[in-house]
Amino acid sequence: MKVSEFNYYLPEELIAQTPIEKRDESRLMVLDRKNKGIEHRQFKDIIDFLKPGDVLVRNNTKVIPARLYGKKETGANVEFLLLNNIEGDIWESIVRPGNKLHVGTKVIFGEGLLEAEILDIMPGGTRKVKFTYDGIFNEILDRIGLMPLPPYIHEELKEKGRYQTVYAKYDGSAAAPTAGLHFTEELIKKLEEKGVVIANVTLHVGIGTFRPVKEETVENHEMHSEHFYIKQEDVEKINNAKKNENRVIAVGTTSCRVLETIADENGMVNTTEGDTKIFIYPGYKFKCLDGLITNFHLPQSTLLMLVSALAGKDYIMGAYEEAVKEKYRFFSFGDAMFIY
Repeated sequence: MKVSEFNYYLPEELIAQTPIEKRDESRLMVLDRKNKGIEHRQFKDIIDFLKPGDVLVRNNTKVIPARLYGKKETGANVEFLLLNNIEGDIWESIVRPGNKLHVGTKVIFGEGLLEAEILDIMPGGTRKVKFTYDGIFNEILDRIGLMPLPPYIHEELKEKGRYQTVYAKYDGSAAAPTAGLHFTEELIKKLEEKGVVIANVTLHVGIGTFRPVKEETVENHEMHSEHFYIKQEDVEKINNAKKNENRVIAVGTTSCRVLETIADENGMVNTTEGDTKIFIYPGYKFKCLDGLITNFHLPQSTLLMLVSALAGKDYIMGAYEEAVKEKYRFFSFGDAMFIY
C-alpha cells in the first residue's frame, strides 16, 4: 500500500493555530460506519451519541514543558527537547544544533537552575543527557520550560493549560493527547450522569507522533516506541463492557493504541506496563475498540492510516475532503471526529 494514497489537499488557513475559547464548542464530525453517513455537530453533542454502559477510555498523561533554551559554557545558544525519561535524571533529548553538542558538552539553563551534560549519541541522532539541579526537577521545568507545541503551530500559546486535558494527571508527554482537549469537567460529569463509564490509560506521547512517514510503502514504516500502563480498576471497567456487549470507545489514537496492544483475541485486557510500537493501518482487525473520538490528522501520517483502518480508507478520505470543504479546523487545536 502506497503512503501517497493517504495524501489530501489542506489549505494552510485551516490549520488551527490557537485553541477555541470553549473547549467543548469545537465542531464534531460524526461518522456512522454502518450506513456511511456524515453529521456535522458541536463537540458537546457527543453526549447524544454515547449510551449508558459505554466505556470511554481516555489517556491521562500530562504534557511536561519539555522545550528548554540554554547556553553552552562558550555562551552559544542551544535548544533541548526532552523526549523520554530513561532513568533518574537521564533523558533522551533532541538537541539543536546537533553538530555542536558532542559527548561531554555541558549546557546551562535558567541562569544555572538546571545543568546538563551530554552522555552519549543515540540512534537517530538524539542525545542521552544527564541533568543536575537543586530542588524538584518538574518544578524547575515549570519555571523555565516551554510547552513543546507541534511544528505546524506558529503562534504563541497564551495559557499553558490549553495544551493539557482537564484530566491530565501523570507527567511524561512531549505532546498532548489532543482528542481529549475538547472535554470539559462539566461535560465529563454529564456523561457520567448518563451512565457512561470513564476509564483511564496512561501513554506518554512522544514527539515521534509528528514525524512524517518517509517510506514509500506503508508496510515498510517503523513506528516510534511509547511507554504506557493501565491499572486494574480500569482493566475491570473495560472487560465488564466487553462481557456485557457494551461499547469501548477510545478518546484519541493514543488510547486506541494501548487498548489494541494489550487486548487478547476476544478484546479482553490485562493490567500491563510496557512499550508499544503498534502500527495500525488498513487491513488491521480491531480486537477491543468499538469507536474512536479523534482530531483531524496530517496527510500521509500513521494516525490517518489508523482511522482509515477503523472506518475504511475511502470513507475517511471522503470525510476529510468534506471537512476541508466545510472549513473544519485541523490538527492539535482543531475540531474533532467521532467514528462509531
